[in-house]
Amino acid sequence: MNVIRRATQTDVPAIMNLLVQVNMTHHIGRPDLFKGPTTKYSETELCAIFNNDATPVFVSVSEDNVIQGHAFCVVKVVENDRLLVDCKTLYIDDICVDVKCRGKGVGRGLYEHVLQYAKSIGCYNVTLNVWTCNPTAMKFYEKCGLVPQKVGMEKIL
Repeated sequence: MNVIRRATQTDVPAIMNLLVQVNMTHHIGRPDLFKGPTTKYSETELCAIFNNDATPVFVSVSEDNVIQGHAFCVVKVVENDRLLVDCKTLYIDDICVDVKCRGKGVGRGLYEHVLQYAKSIGCYNVTLNVWTCNPTAMKFYEKCGLVPQKVGMEKIL
């Protein structure tokens, strides 16, 4: 049984490994946009993110204390906007399950934990972006019940 908890400084090495996995998925799918292998954040940046309640990061930890996945989140609040109604959203910036642990419910567990967390802090919704070059992730999110909110489009010149 996995435990899902907030990430701590001691989790940095394992999360750095997962961030490389995320990067390489995107690099393989869109080498015109993503460098590889690298990470989105430095170790120092990760520690600052972990210590900020507006950017909660959750990890799924196995019984033998191995991090099997993470979920990076950002609390976004719209207040007194001229166009948009007041709204508190939990944006999932990144969910990654270690390639060795996929298909075992780790991603679903992280996602469900994020939903419960969002409800507990009074969020209206949970949002995320997914690259079309990552069809596995798209299928996963669809199975979780997410539907498109908006679509980003491009024309490469």
